[in-house]
Amino acid sequence: MCGIVAAVADRNIVPVLLEGLRKLEYRGYDSAGLALIDDSGLHRLRAVGRVAELTAQVEETQAAGRTGIAHTRWATHGVPCERNAHPHISGGLAVVHNGIIENHESLRARLRALAYVFTSDTDTEVVAHLIAHELKTDSDLLAAVRRAVAQLQGAYAIAVLREADASRLVVAREGAPLLLGLSDDGFYAASDASALVQVTRRMVYLENGDCAELRRDGYRIARVDGTPVERPESESSLSAEAIELGNYRHYMQKEIFEQPVALANTLEMLGAARSIQPGIFGAESEDLLRGVRQVLIIACGTSYHAGLVARYWLESIAGVACSVEVASEYRYRDSVPDPHTLVVTISQSGETADTLAALQHAKALGMNRTLCICNVPESSLVRENSLRFITRAGPEIGVASTKAFTTQLAALYLLTLVVAKLRGRLDAEHEARELLAMRHLPVAVSMILELEPQIREWAECFSMKQHALFLGRGRHYPIAMEGALKLKEISYIHAEAYPAGELKHGPLALVDRDMPVIAVAPNDVLLEKLKSNLQEVRARGGELWVFADADSEMKESDGIHVLHLPEHYGALSALLHVVPLQLLAYHVALVRGTDVDKPRNLAKSVTVE
Repeated sequence: MCGIVAAVADRNIVPVLLEGLRKLEYRGYDSAGLALIDDSGLHRLRAVGRVAELTAQVEETQAAGRTGIAHTRWATHGVPCERNAHPHISGGLAVVHNGIIENHESLRARLRALAYVFTSDTDTEVVAHLIAHELKTDSDLLAAVRRAVAQLQGAYAIAVLREADASRLVVAREGAPLLLGLSDDGFYAASDASALVQVTRRMVYLENGDCAELRRDGYRIARVDGTPVERPESESSLSAEAIELGNYRHYMQKEIFEQPVALANTLEMLGAARSIQPGIFGAESEDLLRGVRQVLIIACGTSYHAGLVARYWLESIAGVACSVEVASEYRYRDSVPDPHTLVVTISQSGETADTLAALQHAKALGMNRTLCICNVPESSLVRENSLRFITRAGPEIGVASTKAFTTQLAALYLLTLVVAKLRGRLDAEHEARELLAMRHLPVAVSMILELEPQIREWAECFSMKQHALFLGRGRHYPIAMEGALKLKEISYIHAEAYPAGELKHGPLALVDRDMPVIAVAPNDVLLEKLKSNLQEVRARGGELWVFADADSEMKESDGIHVLHLPEHYGALSALLHVVPLQLLAYHVALVRGTDVDKPRNLAKSVTVE
């Protein structure tokens, strides 16, 4: 969840480190720090809070150097404070670390017995002392790092520099993302390509178990056992412009309004096609998908909600049984494996630690028909699946996911249609209608975005509330869950979602005039039942805020506020109904004055368990 930037170059790399941290701040913003080597030796600067606080220190001290490492932290071990901020130092070396060292306590006890003194509560300081200890055996930094990481259990990406080696640094990864950037003036490393596009688009993606030494004149990669390896160089498709805020107030607002383009890009392969082909999921997809007996979807957070929507589609349209699991729960429970199950993993970053571990668990059980839906083509999740679909949402910086979610839904609907076709449940006429509806999605979302002024007015009414209840039925219940998640993530209003039919089984006890109830009310077969549920709310004095379709004939009255979406969209209406919920959460957060893009206690890419 933390962010790493490192550089060794023929110029002052401090501006590169700071700009890289700013681009990675979505990964953690409890504290930030950097370590530099200049003509007078090793220097460290650390600050609690945002990268701006660190930048102020740099400007005050006029820090400069040609070799350095930098870090922005999301606290795991130890509260956010300066002594727990990275980099951590042992002797003449400094270390930054992303991940969790699971055996840090036993290592700490051993190192204390060797007279190493700990000044922080972090697991990372163990790594610094361990490398320093290994340097006593062999003064080669790469060899010392290799021996040290061989003793670590857990997940890590680390960058290390040493005062005695002013023109080099060493990085290593296991379970946490790390890549190299290649440039004419030097070599770089970072947790994410977005930190390095300012200097280069030439990237090398390290594999688990890789260690690399970066010098001003080149680099080399070796496995933990010392075996030299080469990794392919690729050119990142990410542009500096794509990660700029532009004329928007927040990245979340920008990304909400980028959804029509994100959907158009994701569905570009449909073009003017008259049929949908399994090959969009990979060369082997037809063979792997044809023999599928059931689908298992594994994901976390917002991606989990996308999977819950897809369950309704897969079972009703494709006629295949589907279960959806929270990744962190699935890997720790006894389940019944079936080799004919299609295991679908969903992740925006492709580095979600729990999802990766759950995938490995499923494969260990013999379920090797695997497909990932992901927004980052170079990610670990993409590399570890047999089939893949890249959503092409573009970089998503805001912690609260928006465009990644809607493009995941689009990909899952494509999967549903492909499976339905292979199972003989999608005739040519039905297929043509579905393709037409999908091509129209960008326009349909654009029409919903025009409702922003009305949603902004609703947000004013929510700003002083402390609790909210979201209701939905059928495939719109997961959309209610996603709406509740968005509201609590960025406005800090406690929000819960329930299937509307469950009101009378408990949640109705919470309803009064101070508990707003938000209902997702598409014009489908469950609308009349939903209306009855909403009357239960009104009868208890609850105030209703209803997102309805244009043809639903739901009317405003005392205590019932209705916002009509431009059109009903059948099975795909779930994808459209989430957009106004995103806008509602955003504008409520604006009124309350919270930090929209960087909500407290959260970070974007969850690379720790």
